This record gives sequence, structure tokens and C-alpha cells, in this order.
Amino acid sequence: MAFADVDGPLVIFSSDQIEQLHRRFKQLSGDQPTIRKENFNNVPDLELNPIRSKIIRAFFDNRNLRKGPSGLADEINFEDFLTIMSYFRPIDISMDEEQVQLCRKEKLRFLFHMYDSDSDGRITLEEYRNVVEELLSGNPHIEKESARSIADGAMMEAASVCVGQMEPDQVYEGITFEDFLKIWQGIDIETKMHVRFLNMETIALCH
Repeated sequence: MAFADVDGPLVIFSSDQIEQLHRRFKQLSGDQPTIRKENFNNVPDLELNPIRSKIIRAFFDNRNLRKGPSGLADEINFEDFLTIMSYFRPIDISMDEEQVQLCRKEKLRFLFHMYDSDSDGRITLEEYRNVVEELLSGNPHIEKESARSIADGAMMEAASVCVGQMEPDQVYEGITFEDFLKIWQGIDIETKMHVRFLNMETIALCH
């Protein structure tokens, strides 16, 4: 068994899983010791994903790699790859409740980083609009203004959940990670985080 430290519960990969992930890593890297962003360009399951750029970026985000509070790595090695893949491991039935909650929190932190593109610790309205517009970009029946309205409505709802009744002149500056946890409370994160594009045979991303 091998461990990947994700600043929460240690995520365990079996020897078979490590071997499978290493094969996929070598396939993506072209047998090189590191993977760069361009290595993801020809992954069929990512080509049609409307947020493919955010998914790829997440693999190189220093916050997810545990290498700093901001910035992007130029390339990642296999150890880095395992660190990223640890976010997508299913919650183990052997975990106690505290470990389950820590694991869930790390999965949500990964998603939060995908929205918080400037690494300032808040998902602003503009950042949220950007994600919603990208997600809906493949739908020919939804215009950009409609996508913006959907994002604006969702942000208003987030403010009501996280802040409660706001004063008329009060401005909601954005979704913090603590707000994000509240918004996702009761939602099964396992159904939202997969690793299909890594499937060679068995081993999908956020959708």
C-alpha cells in the first residue's frame, strides 16, 4: 500500500492502483518523467468538456499540489500526479466519521480552487459567471446573457445561505471556502467528482 498526503486523512492507493496510475501517467507524458499542460490536449474525454481548461489547470495549481498559496507549476511528476489523484479517491468504508468529513472537505477544497481562479480565497461574481458561462457554452439554446443571469441568481442564493438577510446597501464580496462548505452541505460530493478521462480500462473529471 502507498500513501498520498492530502493535508487531511491519508489517502491509500493499493499497489495495483499505483501501477495503473503509473501506466496512465506514462501514457499521458509520452514516457517522459513529467507531464505538461499540452499533454492533455489529445485526451478524448476532455475534448468536449466545457470546463476542460479549468480541469487541466487544476492539475498544475500549486494549491492542489501543496506547493504554495498561488501560482501554477509548469510540469508535474508522478508524485504530484498521485497527489492530484488522491482528491478523486472514493471515501473508504473503513474511515471513521472524522476522516470522512476531512476527506470530503479536501474534495470540496479542490473544487473551490477551480472556481477561485485568482487564488484570493473568494469566488467572486465574475469568477462564478465565468464558470457558468463555460459550463453552458455547449448549449445553443442558452445565450450568454441568460448564463450570466443564472450565475447572478445562484450568487444571490449563495449570499442568502451564507449571510442571511442582507441590508439594502450591503455588498456580498464573494463565496469564501467556509461559505462553499455551507452551500455543499448535504450534497453527495462522490457523485460530482470522477476520473473518466483517466480510464485506460477502469480508472473521469468534475462535471
